[in-house]
Amino acid sequence: MNTLKQKRAAKDTTAEFEQALADAKRQVYVLRLYVSGATPRSTEAISNIKKICEEHLAGQYDLQVFDIYQQPELTAAQQIIAAPTLVKESPGPLRRLIGNLRDTRRILERLGVMT
Repeated sequence: MNTLKQKRAAKDTTAEFEQALADAKRQVYVLRLYVSGATPRSTEAISNIKKICEEHLAGQYDLQVFDIYQQPELTAAQQIIAAPTLVKESPGPLRRLIGNLRDTRRILERLGVMT
């Protein structure tokens, strides 16, 4: 009888795990990229994050790009101290990445897409 309870518990745990995996695949990554005009570094960061999103998060991301020269109030409100800065708002935890976003593996690790 104890074995039957263990089997049911294992089955429930497996179902919960599979549901968590399915939910993780449906997560939408909310990303905000703050750039400083059309500088080479900003242009490169935009190109790099778009490529990363299309290759690794296709259909699972919401990316917005903000020019802090055109919207300077965002720097204080979003605590932006350097540009380009990528902010992952969700899924949590909040993450900030600064730079041209060239290192795909590092970006994916910091976003929590891969470990």
